[in-house]
Amino acid sequence: MTLHQIKEHLTSLKEIGFKLPDGSLVPAHFHVTEVGKVVKDFIDCGGTVRHETVANFQLWNADDYDHRLHPEKLLNIIELSEKILGLEDLEIEVEYQGDTIGKYGLDFDGKHFLLNNKQTDCLAKDQCGVPEKDTMIPIANMSCTPGSGCC
Repeated sequence: MTLHQIKEHLTSLKEIGFKLPDGSLVPAHFHVTEVGKVVKDFIDCGGTVRHETVANFQLWNADDYDHRLHPEKLLNIIELSEKILGLEDLEIEVEYQGDTIGKYGLDFDGKHFLLNNKQTDCLAKDQCGVPEKDTMIPIANMSCTPGSGCC
């Protein structure tokens, strides 16, 4: 989800809810403690230089049960961040505290913002010799006969 998309959703909501991948909701008294721009320049294992930029939201649970973040307030925070930080229409990555700080993608189901698990991946499989998943032969189906590929 991009900044433009979340702003559109916020204009139609009366309250904000974030749902974790396990289906549980982030407590309603959460705060958005940061809206920022994260720039990552790196070299993948194949030697390709890469550049990623995302908008980052950090959710935090406080012991402040009397306040709730309303859609118009989050919209104002996003718009101020766009203006001050020069944010473009970037993809959003959400940080949320579990056992450690988790990073999530963001989606929307019409009622709640969905925190989606993110996974690591090799970005240079063709250069590292890592076969694509659909080309791998399942071990359970392998037999060591001539031409089976196991020997």
